[in-house]
Amino acid sequence: MNGLERAEAEGAEPTRCGFVALLGAPNAGKSTLTNQLVGTKVSIVSHKVQTTRAIVRGIALEGPSQVILVDTPGIFSPKRRLERAMVNTAWTSASDADVVALLVDANRGIDENVESILKPLAEVKRPRALILNKIDMIRRDTLLELAQKLTERLSFERVFMVSALKGDGVDDVRTWFAEKVPFGPWLYPEDQISDAPMRMLAAEITREKLFLRLHDELPYRSTVETDSWKELRDKSVRIEQTIFVERESQRKIVLGKAGATIKAISSESRAEISEIIEAPVHLFLFVKVRENWADDPERYREMGLEFPHGD
Repeated sequence: MNGLERAEAEGAEPTRCGFVALLGAPNAGKSTLTNQLVGTKVSIVSHKVQTTRAIVRGIALEGPSQVILVDTPGIFSPKRRLERAMVNTAWTSASDADVVALLVDANRGIDENVESILKPLAEVKRPRALILNKIDMIRRDTLLELAQKLTERLSFERVFMVSALKGDGVDDVRTWFAEKVPFGPWLYPEDQISDAPMRMLAAEITREKLFLRLHDELPYRSTVETDSWKELRDKSVRIEQTIFVERESQRKIVLGKAGATIKAISSESRAEISEIIEAPVHLFLFVKVRENWADDPERYREMGLEFPHGD
């Protein structure tokens, strides 16, 4: 007797569980939508493009369904090795998912990045939804025209119009995902919100604070790694992290005058990590120069990306 038959025999509602891949151009709002669907922060959000590098899985619950959201890196025309790895990972996630959703920034419409997604997406034979985001920034007639153009180009089972930032329309998206994932047992405990280790999430939080503070001065090719995570007797947590940059000039920018910038980043990151783990945090940040880290296969493995060979 399988799980569905057992649930029916016991008179209980059968459980569902599956993966939903969120695809879209950079800055379409995938991370914001993931966080809204889960109900808490599992993916970093920044106005700087390409802040999501690795695959971040957020876990949303809706009735008897467990929806595992795969927040993929934004899809665009890659030039560097790191960018190719990110785009390849996004498409692999779409192929492996049970449901695929295309998220489009309604304010931007169909730009070259959206164009580059539509044709390959047609080859992904999964239930598809179109989610138009940032609808509060666009006139309704323009919005409906955009929806019509996209649905003429590619068939979608459902079209949603949301403001991920405000949460408008997000409940309907979660409900549909919950109905579309297949029957089966839950893969994660009820109280788990992500499959990313807390060490990785903590590093992502620090990376977000770094971007928010230095987005005009620091290339996104910087990274953060959690070196140690130690729970102390008083229930607080001591965390050591290293921020890696590619040049000495970037290291000086991160440190700031008399260490002011790194102190501010540390304070903001510590507060958020503490809120998430519900324990006091002692955060120690170090800044090191690691030239060409973006060509090191080990760094890719740590981010959950496959290292693309070639130039």
